[in-house]
Amino acid sequence: MLIHPWDAPRDDDEWQRWLSAHGFGQLAVNGPPGEPPLVQPLHFAYDPERGEAVTHLARPNPLWPAVEANPDVVLSVVDDYVYVPGPWQAESGTPSEHGVPTSLYASVQLRCRAHLVDDPARKAALLNRQVGHFQPEGGSARAAAGEAPYGRLLSGIRGLRLEVTGVRAKFKYAGKRSESVRERIAAGLSDRNGARDAQARAHLLRRLRA
Repeated sequence: MLIHPWDAPRDDDEWQRWLSAHGFGQLAVNGPPGEPPLVQPLHFAYDPERGEAVTHLARPNPLWPAVEANPDVVLSVVDDYVYVPGPWQAESGTPSEHGVPTSLYASVQLRCRAHLVDDPARKAALLNRQVGHFQPEGGSARAAAGEAPYGRLLSGIRGLRLEVTGVRAKFKYAGKRSESVRERIAAGLSDRNGARDAQARAHLLRRLRA
């Protein structure tokens, strides 16, 4: 992922806050020799204090042999993305039809060392962390090895603890454009009011005024 200086996060807090509010991404694992990488969509819970993310997958998942062969993986999250029409990007004094269309988006890629979790008690603890992240208000029984209602289901999954060893983060929100162009893009996103337009506009204005 190319990261220009104007697209880089201002500090670690910017990407950590964003990632903590997102819990769905794609886990990329090196495939067997001669095969392309394997990519698995999944929910995960990121813990910035521990420097790790936790998740789980069904035991028959084809990723497991690949993870065991090479535990260096990438967890990729992309969101708040929008398409920007060319005329919105035309600089002052330039014909609007000469503006270049682009994409705006936020992306965080965590390089991780994957640790498999097969012990029933540790799997239960991992699941409780993950459910607690998504359901802080509770409402579900806690998992416990050998206990109803989830104990008998633990054998059907394997846990993954993803130890973060590197981070690449990008907030591509017209950072190299003039203030007037960014204000025009923000106005266009407000008027269009499509999927993710409000989130992208908030990023653009936040970074413009930082």
